[in-house]
Order: sequence, then structure tokens, then C-alpha cells
Amino acid sequence: MYYEGPIYRPPSEADSLLVQATVGCPHNKCSFCMVYKKGPRFHIRSTSEIIADLEEAARLTGGRVKSVFFPAGNSMAMPTRDLARISSRARELFPNVERITVYASMPSILSHGPDGLKELKDAGLSRLHVGLETGDGETLKLIKKGVLPREQIQAGQMALEAGFNLSLYVLAGIAGKERSLKAAAETAFVLNEINRAGLFTVRIRTLVPKINTLLLHQIKKGSFKLLNAHEVLLELQYLLENVTGPFDLFSDHYTNYLSLNGKMPKDRKPLLAQIETALKRPLCTFRGDFIGTQ
Repeated sequence: MYYEGPIYRPPSEADSLLVQATVGCPHNKCSFCMVYKKGPRFHIRSTSEIIADLEEAARLTGGRVKSVFFPAGNSMAMPTRDLARISSRARELFPNVERITVYASMPSILSHGPDGLKELKDAGLSRLHVGLETGDGETLKLIKKGVLPREQIQAGQMALEAGFNLSLYVLAGIAGKERSLKAAAETAFVLNEINRAGLFTVRIRTLVPKINTLLLHQIKKGSFKLLNAHEVLLELQYLLENVTGPFDLFSDHYTNYLSLNGKMPKDRKPLLAQIETALKRPLCTFRGDFIGTQ
């Protein structure tokens, strides 16, 4: 089976069959991301190659696969017909498959339109992992995310209306010290607006600067100031106070200072109490700052 470039997948896809559909990232400009900055350049594999890999995996596993993930950085950028074709073939080859998933961006979701999204859902694609990061327009511009809050809302609602399981990744601390609480409020607004269309999952990540990124350069020259553990927790506290729900919340990542898992709004009070308790701990009891290399 073929694979080019670094292998990345969400923690929740740890048990999924990985069959590469695209290489690299079509945007590849985010200031905080190092994954594809040194290549490979983005391109889409041919559907015949992808299907050949799926068929090989079916032979090797006897078709006993419960979930399939199509890397790399944004396989939702594939043409609708091609992504539908490989999703449909995966469903045929693995009759007990429970989900077929990809990384997606809000612009790539919008590019398919409602009809295209319905075609993809009908073909078997079921879960989209999307880096929301923040709903704050100024921060989105500064981190070169390539999307506006109104587009986040439109795409999120469109995906839910098409029936997708949507995982939205919120990156705590990405707005820096000056805009931390403002960004939390704006992120809550975007989540609340998307929530009008249905249920989704929010997955918390905490900013860790990475090598070979613009953000690390900004930190070193003093134009971006990292939050400490207490400041990150205050940002998350403000976020949870302002979201309406309902949605599932997970903190399933090594970067986080605290494991915040529950259902909003049902678990709002115990989650906020958990944060209040953690804020009483000295900063030295939390993990130290570090520069990520992967």
C-alpha cells in the first residue's frame, strides 16, 4: 500500500484503516502548523490507485474493518465524484464498516455544496474532522487560516444538515494573551450558530508552538505571547460559560492541561467546577512549555 508524507490522523481514528486519498494540504498556510511546510506538495491520488489500496486492505483483513480514515491533510478537497467513489467502494469492501472519515476544512465543505454533500453522505462518508481553531475573525486572519467566521457557520450548518458527524477542533490559546477572552466569546458564538443545525462534537486542543512555523518565529521576536496554564483554563472557562449546546466535549490530546469531557449543557457545572479546582493549583504543577516537533 502507498503512503507519501507524514502520517497524521485524529486520536479518535487510532483503530481505523488508513488509506491515503490525498497528499499534503491544499492550504498549507496556517501559522501554527508545521506538518506539510517542507512538503510534500498537495495532490490528489487517482481513484484507481486508492481503490487498489482498499482492495489490498480487504484481502489482508478479510474485510473485517470497522472504520476507514482517508488521509492526508484535507481529503475533503477531492472532487465530489471521486470522494464518493472511494467511499462507496470502501463500504462495499468492508460490509461491517461503521464510519468512513476524512480531515476537512470549512472551505472544502462549502465547495461541494448541499447536493455534493448529500452525494458524499449517501456514498458512505460519515464523519468530518475540521480544525475550527477559533471563531474570532481577527485571529483567523492573523493565523492565516483562510476562512471567515460566517463561512465557518455556513459550512458547519451545511455539513450537519447533510447528516455528517462533525468533529470541530478548538485550539485554546491561539489568540494570544491580548485577545484570549474576546476570541473565546467569538468562538462560542460560532459554535452556537452551527449548533442551530444539529449535534456535533467539540474537541479541545491547547496551542503548542511547533518548529518551522511562522508562529514560533513570532513568539521568539515577542509579537505573540503564549498563555500560561491558568490563562488557558480561564479561556476555556469563558468558552464553556458562553456556549449553549447541546454537543459532546472531549479533551482527547496530550497538549491539554486538563481533561474536560462531558455533554453540554448538562455537564457545564461540573466542568466549570473542575476548572475552578485546577485554577487553585500552582502553575508549577502543570506541564511546562515546550516546542513541538511533530
